[in-house]
Amino acid sequence: MTSPQIPAQPHQLREEIEHTRAELGDTVEALAAKTDIKTRARQALSDTAGRTRQQLSAATTTTLRAASDAKQRAATVSRNPTVRRALPPTAIAAAVAALIGTAIVVSRQRRAAARRARLKPASWLRRYR
Repeated sequence: MTSPQIPAQPHQLREEIEHTRAELGDTVEALAAKTDIKTRARQALSDTAGRTRQQLSAATTTTLRAASDAKQRAATVSRNPTVRRALPPTAIAAAVAALIGTAIVVSRQRRAAARRARLKPASWLRRYR
């Protein structure tokens, strides 16, 4: 193990002491900053708020740009009537078939419920005696 060399000149010794003190001061400041939880929490909150503001600004810009594009497309569609298309006949036929099917199912359910209401348990038993 080698011992550190001690400078022979007093001014060199003073310079080395000042340098060591500066390094120690930086180390103490760094340790104090790590242990100051309140300041670190405020800094983290500030960083998060800044990032959130940036993201909000970017989202607002994107939304405004998309709204502007949609508005331009809508204006183009309203000026150009050939862009509008009628529903295909198969879609109309499918919708009518679904409507008729639903009406049939609902009417059958209502008839069955009415039939069950008319046939109370006593009258049901009388039929099979």
